[in-house]
Amino acid sequence: MIRAGIIGATGYAGGELARLLLGHPEAEIVWYGSRSYAGEPYASIYQNFFQITDAQCLEDKMEELASEADVIFTATPQGFCASHINEEILKKAKVIDLSADFRLKDVKIYEEWYKIQHKAPEYLPEAVYGLCERNREQVRGARLTANPGCYPTCSILSLYPLIKEGLADPDSIIIDAKSGTSGAGRGAKTDNLFCEVNENMKAYGVASHRHTPEIEEQLGYAAGRPVTLTFTPHLVPMNRGILVTAYATLTKSITEEELREVYRKYYEAEFFVRLLPEGVCPQTKWVEGSNFVDVNVKLDPRTRRVIVMGAMDNLVKGAAGQAVQNMNLMFGLKENTGLLQIPMFP
Repeated sequence: MIRAGIIGATGYAGGELARLLLGHPEAEIVWYGSRSYAGEPYASIYQNFFQITDAQCLEDKMEELASEADVIFTATPQGFCASHINEEILKKAKVIDLSADFRLKDVKIYEEWYKIQHKAPEYLPEAVYGLCERNREQVRGARLTANPGCYPTCSILSLYPLIKEGLADPDSIIIDAKSGTSGAGRGAKTDNLFCEVNENMKAYGVASHRHTPEIEEQLGYAAGRPVTLTFTPHLVPMNRGILVTAYATLTKSITEEELREVYRKYYEAEFFVRLLPEGVCPQTKWVEGSNFVDVNVKLDPRTRRVIVMGAMDNLVKGAAGQAVQNMNLMFGLKENTGLLQIPMFP
């Protein structure tokens, strides 16, 4: 059994990690870390775990946890993992960081967008960006994996075949993305109150959202050159889900069936990426509670633009599910182990 410890276990992503790992046939949770709730029963914070676990929350002591766990998940705000990680920890346990601390290779870009000093830049070169569908082999050998952000996961997987094959101008990309409120975390914020969110939709982080450089960096690898794009997220009144609609200008003439064939080439062997039938648009309700990403593509010959769509659960494939997927690869398990949940409906 893989001994797993979660730091930040009482946030939304941490709670989702607990749910998935408690149902995982090859893993056991040995540490529910939460500085705010240390000493309290975990099931008193999330009552869905009542009579499922009687564990108590422990302090966020990463070095102590490394002596008890095979893998540490840090479902924490930016800065925590980088401030605590060291060689002694990495000698004892593998680390999967759900924050942005090790996603960007350029420390200057990280500090510019996240407005904090990076405390462990020496680990940036070895950290593997844990988008399994693109970096599977690197993840297998990693001891430090940077779990991708939710918006970047959906955006990159939706656009990657198009950019990798040179079918669209990367600098023409416009990403319109929408997320449920759980993406903002569990902390009390006025903007996330029921009366603020219900019956409302709004853009936020316009021309400044911190996931922008992450998407640009990863699509830049696909394009073979730096990419500059427009990314605008929106908050919508639902608990879970991300819907991405992205637009790009074609670089060559192509039919829609040829375009779909490109997507089939990249994703027909991918268990968690589902290319939908022609004319079927992805919807968040058909991926909720699962690790699946539904994608589709539509050609607009009138404007010579291509429209790419993607939908996924921001807490599963966008956070905890992808982290478990990375864990499976890092420990030599079948990639979908413990992640076979069928999407919930209604």
